[in-house]
Amino acid sequence: MNSTVQLLLQMAPPSQGGQQPNPFVSLIPLILIFVIFYFMLIRPQQKKAKEHQGMLGALKPGDEVITNGGIYGRITRVGDRTITVEVAEKVRIRVGKEYIAGKVTDAGDGAGTSESAS
Repeated sequence: MNSTVQLLLQMAPPSQGGQQPNPFVSLIPLILIFVIFYFMLIRPQQKKAKEHQGMLGALKPGDEVITNGGIYGRITRVGDRTITVEVAEKVRIRVGKEYIAGKVTDAGDGAGTSESAS
């Protein structure tokens, strides 16, 4: 172990007469990583959430939707926090608005694609 430490010390670059490196230079990689995370992860997620909120606000009775659980149905009533979805004739379930994944664009046999925001 002692020989490993000595080897690492020998491989280290020589000190520059006691000068301290600029602290800003050492922060550049951290700032760069944050910028990359912001544009690759945070910003697209915020955009997607905003689109989903807009879609939820535009829901109205008669729209065909799919829930996050994969249940297809037609909206019969829209409340402030819940939506009533008719999944079969005279079979209605209440679903929280945030659990609506998207509108169904092809209402043929229930196997259509959805305008999902998730």
